[in-house]
Amino acid sequence: MEVTCLTFNPFQENTYLLHDETNECVVVDPGCYERGEQEQLKKYIEEKGLQVVRLLNTHCHIDHVLGNKFVADTYNVGLEIHPEDEQTLRAVPAYAPVYGFPMYAEQLPASFLREGDTVKFGNTELQVLFTPGHAPGHVVFYNGPEKICIGGDVLFQGSIGRTDLPGGDFDTLITSIREKMFALPDDVTVYPGHGPETTIGYEKKYNPFLR
Repeated sequence: MEVTCLTFNPFQENTYLLHDETNECVVVDPGCYERGEQEQLKKYIEEKGLQVVRLLNTHCHIDHVLGNKFVADTYNVGLEIHPEDEQTLRAVPAYAPVYGFPMYAEQLPASFLREGDTVKFGNTELQVLFTPGHAPGHVVFYNGPEKICIGGDVLFQGSIGRTDLPGGDFDTLITSIREKMFALPDDVTVYPGHGPETTIGYEKKYNPFLR
């Protein structure tokens, strides 16, 4: 599985494209809002000859959902989220203009992801892990054979997701990290929603929030 990161919008959000040798592609957390950002995403997909088959959100804060409708409409795919984050998603239109996104277009979920589900595309499978705390319905996507985790805003290099937004809870987040993320092998690479990738082993050893 190849992981491509495109960073979009003023929040510097990491949008991930996952694909394998079949060229089937999954888009995770499309943050593309401006027309130029949308065209950048589209150009990459076209140049690589990819076929977008699924659209996933780790969670539904505004910076991770700005491009949902563009991807859904352009590639005729339904949005998949955890049911506990539907309220988070439905809240976005009310505050998007205040955050400087007056042209935000809502895309509601077509189906739901739950703990233990498997996301399949091409020859690849991702395991869905439920990791609330930053958002009530946060999930991460784990590829065990290749030791890759698409981690959203749970665990960052040297940091953790913020918990001061509606639905956030510090103790819940720490529990999610310790029980779900830190249960993964130390050499798993975590691709977070912001900033550079890290590994489980590095964060166990050096993350100041988790010592």
